[in-house]
Parts: sequence; C-alpha cells; structure tokens
Amino acid sequence: MKVLVINWQDRENPLAGGAEIHLHEIFERLVGMGHQITLLCGGWPGCPPRATLSGIDVHRVGTRQTFALKVFGYWSRELRDKPFDVLFEDINKAPLYTPFWGAKKPVVACVPHLFGGTVFQELAWPLAAAVWLSERPLPYAYRGIPFQAISQSTADDLVSRGITRANVEVIYPGVSFDHFTPDLSARAAAPTFAYVGRLKKYKGVDLVIKAFAALGDPTATLEIAGAGDYRPSLEALAQSLDLGVRVRFLGFISEAEKLALLRRAWAVALASPKEGWGLTNVEAEACATPVVASNSPGIRESVRDGETGFLVTHGDVSAMTNAFARLAGSRELVASMGAKARVFAETFTWSRAATQTAAHLAMVTKTGEH
Repeated sequence: MKVLVINWQDRENPLAGGAEIHLHEIFERLVGMGHQITLLCGGWPGCPPRATLSGIDVHRVGTRQTFALKVFGYWSRELRDKPFDVLFEDINKAPLYTPFWGAKKPVVACVPHLFGGTVFQELAWPLAAAVWLSERPLPYAYRGIPFQAISQSTADDLVSRGITRANVEVIYPGVSFDHFTPDLSARAAAPTFAYVGRLKKYKGVDLVIKAFAALGDPTATLEIAGAGDYRPSLEALAQSLDLGVRVRFLGFISEAEKLALLRRAWAVALASPKEGWGLTNVEAEACATPVVASNSPGIRESVRDGETGFLVTHGDVSAMTNAFARLAGSRELVASMGAKARVFAETFTWSRAATQTAAHLAMVTKTGEH
C-alpha cells in the first residue's frame, strides 16, 4: 500500500511525545513489510523541510502554531496527485478534517485521545474553547469514516460523541520491552517514586507531589522527569510543602536516563484525569516497576489494579498516599507486583499493533470506504 500519514509532528520534533512514538513504531514496521509511507507533519524553527526516518518520507510544513493553517495548501500543491491508496489522519492535537479535503481516497482517522473538557484545565479559556469547539463537529465531519482507537476508553469516548461503534477498531499500542527490561540490582535502596512525562497542568503532577508529601517518610524521594510550562508552579508547590531535596526535578532526560529512572523507582505515578493509554505506565511495568495511577479513562487499561500496581480515584490524594505507603513499606510487594507487571507488559507488542494496523488499512482500501 501507499499510505499518506498526516500528523502534527514527527519523532524528531523537540515537542514530540507518546503519540509520535506510537506513530513511528507502527509505520516504520509497515515500511519493513514493504509498504510505502509518506508523513506530512508540522516542523519547528530551523528544521529541514524534508527527511527520511527509517524509510518514511517526511514532509514538514509550518510549525506547531501554523501547521493547521498550512497543511491543506501544501497537500494540494505537492501531494494531492500522488497515487496514495489511503490517507491516515492521526488526530492527536485537533482534527484537521481530512474528509473535506476532496482526496477521493479512503480516509482513516486514528485517535489516541480527545481532550474534551479537560482542555480547560490546561489552556486559557479562549484557546481551550477553540480546541473544545474543534472536536464538536467530529461525528458529522467524519461520518462513516473508519477509526482506529488506542484503547477501549477512547473507543467509548468516540461512541459517546456519535461515532458508530462498528466503525471503530481498537488497536492497543506496544512497548519496546526488549529495551525496557528489568534490572533488580538497580532498584534504589530507599523508597523512590517517579513521574515521567510533560509538566503540564492537566497531567496532575501536583496531585502526585501532594500525595508524596503526605507520605511523611523522610527516607523516600520523588523524582520528576520532564519539561513543560507548569514546572515553576510545581517547584513552588514542593517548596511550600517543605519537601526540600526529597523532590528532584530532573528536567528533560535522555532515553538512557529514563530507563535508569524506571529501573530504580519503586513505583511510577500518573494522576491525569484522562489519557489515551498510558505508555509510560507500560514502559515502567516492562522494567518490573509497579504503577500508582488515577483510575481514569485510558490509564485504567494500562494497569491491573492490585496486580501490577494500584488504581486510585482521580483527585483522591489520600488514596494515592496510601498506595505509596503500601509500596514504601514492603520491598517484597514491589518485587511481586513488578514481576506481574513485566508479564503484563509483554502482552503489548509493536509488531502486533503494526500487523493489526496494516490489516485494517488493507480492509479499508479493499472496500473503498471513505
């Protein structure tokens, strides 16, 4: 197949995250299967306008702020007449409404997750309202379009918005468990908890800090890895709680540093109100590290409560503290949950996700749905 993938960013973008990892892990494997993949995405100041990433032909236009304004014009000039079999839109920021582009090709929409009302926790209300409003026409603009969702929670969200359930294929992401492997000798001597991800308001990192502060264990530490505009507020919160050196802000870390952190942690914490999935959770589990997370849409599918970690009611700081305390009080519990977590993580393979994606795209191109 010849597939045009449309996404806001590629994996080399400095702002790339889990959605870009998901896209490249799958479509680089499709290249390996013999398919021709072209990626049309946004760029960043000073970036090369063209690149080849593991066999994917990448076209970059505009930036994060201007991509939505420029993408249709670029497609019309440069790519409209190319012999693509299918257009694959990855809706991981805001919809680009590709069914209206007049492509005369089947369109498939992939949804990691939709913000819904949670966007008002992150952005100023005018921007939040714009994102919220951009999602409202989804069931009308994409009527009859085949969807891929990365979790059952996302599929349920689409159905609640008016998308026909029969049009939604759930394809779980994988995890690179040959890279994220356990090293029990690397586990920290004292209780160590970790957050890995962007430092954005809606991620609930403040809840993690408050829960850790209530733990009251002077030997325990919390390591926070990631960058984002909410970091100053989080640092001020930690200071106000008199946590001192017990909370460490690591900033952006390399993949090697991330692996080391996941291995030494006694648990990884995530307190978002909503996620598409929970890739960092599964990466931690692949390292035999338990997870303490909000029982939120998407996240709840990446953790087996009481087996690979603990799920707590979102916003319940005391419940998160209690989960931290159970793990901090028992290395044996950390080890037993970690062992189960590794087995669970091994069920999610990128090869399976790529094979299912290829099969779904082949079905769509065969039936000519659009």
